[in-house]
Amino acid sequence: MLFILLFLGGIGQPVSLLLKTNPIITKLSLFDIVNTPGVAADLSHISTPASVTGYLPPDDGLKKALTGAEIVVIPAGVPRKPGMTRDDLFKINAGIVRDLATAIATTAPKAFILVISNPVNSTVPIVAEVLKKHNVYDPKRLFGVTTLDIVRASTFLAEVSGDISVAPTVAVPVLGGHSGVTILPILSQATPSLAKNLPQTEVEALTKRIQFGGDEVVKAKDGAGSATLSMAYAGAEFAAKILKAVKGEEVITQSYVSLDACTEGGKKVTEEIGTSLEFFSVSVKLGPNGIEKILPLGDLNEYEKGLLKAAIPELQESITKGVSFISTSKL
Repeated sequence: MLFILLFLGGIGQPVSLLLKTNPIITKLSLFDIVNTPGVAADLSHISTPASVTGYLPPDDGLKKALTGAEIVVIPAGVPRKPGMTRDDLFKINAGIVRDLATAIATTAPKAFILVISNPVNSTVPIVAEVLKKHNVYDPKRLFGVTTLDIVRASTFLAEVSGDISVAPTVAVPVLGGHSGVTILPILSQATPSLAKNLPQTEVEALTKRIQFGGDEVVKAKDGAGSATLSMAYAGAEFAAKILKAVKGEEVITQSYVSLDACTEGGKKVTEEIGTSLEFFSVSVKLGPNGIEKILPLGDLNEYEKGLLKAAIPELQESITKGVSFISTSKL
């Protein structure tokens, strides 16, 4: 299984380390504008099956890195700093993602694409629009990685329950998007049902902490970065799910995807949302060819319905922003 990791910053390097330890991966190809050969050499000394190669921009390095790619992970972009909104991030990162998507479209059009670059609510539509312009778009193979929201929800709910040791067994579906109020932790559907007896004030506080967990890290790092290690863990976890699905295992998880990836399931979710959105973080069933099924949102309580209603305008704006960026820029 050939993995490609584009850009090796605060997220990319730890993701590459975690992927190197996955025994299913046979080749790891890295690309960045600096230091990539050194990172590749360092990783190559680890006694796991994957061979590692690092490329730089000269001599068609990006094209060489992407050739033969089956799964491409994109954590490229600048990290969020104190006081920086995800809108600020968009202005900086959109061009980077556009150019990488163009390279993927022309060199590895059938690869699974895992987008970590923020703001995911807009960068995934950017990748989709680029692929559409090159006539290689397959919505079943494009994913916005929202796994960190799921990881945080599981961890924080376990903490509230008083037993952090159960965190690995806690599952909280997180829907919507991947920023602030667009993040919808459906605590009423958590298994085990640790949130069932929580006072509403605690549910609301927990929800807000999950939605704005990134701010917690940015503040704690005091200008030295954002959530990189936890994001790397989450990215590697989602990549592992894709690997399992490709090998034929049944995998159900949440990801920010096109609702067009599955006509019947997408239509059902659109009905539940009450409006038309091209992208939404939903529960998906994965298979060897990507998204096999989009699952319904399920029963939401009144509080969660209110969260959904509040998320829709921001999600729509973010999607439109990504689409408009491509329609007004040169590829």
